[in-house]
Order: sequence, then structure tokens, then C-alpha cells
Amino acid sequence: MHRKVLQLLVDNTSGVLSRISGLFSRRGYNIESITAGVTADPRYTRITIVTSGDDEILDQIEKQVAKLVDVRDIKELKPDESVYRELAMIKVKTSAEQRQGVISVADIFRAKIIDVSNDSLIIELTGNQAKIEAFIELLEGYEILELARTGIAGLGRGTENVTYL
Repeated sequence: MHRKVLQLLVDNTSGVLSRISGLFSRRGYNIESITAGVTADPRYTRITIVTSGDDEILDQIEKQVAKLVDVRDIKELKPDESVYRELAMIKVKTSAEQRQGVISVADIFRAKIIDVSNDSLIIELTGNQAKIEAFIELLEGYEILELARTGIAGLGRGTENVTYL
């Protein structure tokens, strides 16, 4: 099994995300993560999909997605030619005595404390998946009450692969 990160530029129309995810579910393909947001041009949406399978399945996924009417461009974001980021928000149960320890770990990872209550902290962390996984592992001694992750968003490095529509 291999992973592939696909970046799609699609028309910013209603139902486009549903049509793309529907293609995956009809064919039995797996989506590990999917993120979508409007681009600098409001007519288009950029969608980043992380999927997995063997080489044949991954090639088939790319070909099938490219055939969809709303898809204007599709490219693979290869790890050495791209930048990936993910956002995680983590709510950690803390007592007054534990709070400084959690804050210290957050500082090491350049995470932000975005909410503080009497018995918990919410931490915002942005980075690659390995960084987020490492941070979560260091919180093992604390009780994680809630965790929200966005999935990968990515862009290719440099100007060679920019798509102009």
C-alpha cells in the first residue's frame, strides 16, 4: 500500500465535493483525508486528497477524478517537491499543577494555547503529520479530552507547477 497526495483545482460550485467523494465511495477507494477551500480566484476551489492503495489503484483514482466535469486540474503533490501542513486542535484536561508542564511541551513545538479554563487547555498546532503525531505522543501522560485535525493541505514548491486557469 502506498499513499498519494492529490491536489485538485475544481469549479467552485455546489455539490462538487459530494461528486468527488461519491466517486471514491462508489469505487471502494479510501480517502485518508480531504481538505477544501476557495482559492485566490473565487471561481475555483483547491481540494487536497490523501488516498492509499497499490500503484494500479492509485493510478486509476487519478484518472477517474480527472474525468469529472468540475475538475480543472489534478496533480500529485510529491513529498520532496511539495509542502504539506495540517492543523490540530487538542483539548487537554489539566489541573493547576499540570498546566505549566503542558504549556512547556506546547512551547517546544511552537504550539499556541488558544483557550484556558479551570480544568483544561486547548492547544493549536500546525505542522506536518509527523510533528503532530510526535506532539500527541508527548501528551500521553495527560488526558486528551478532544482532538480535531484538519487533514493535509499542500502546495507544490516553486513556480514550475502553478496552474493558471
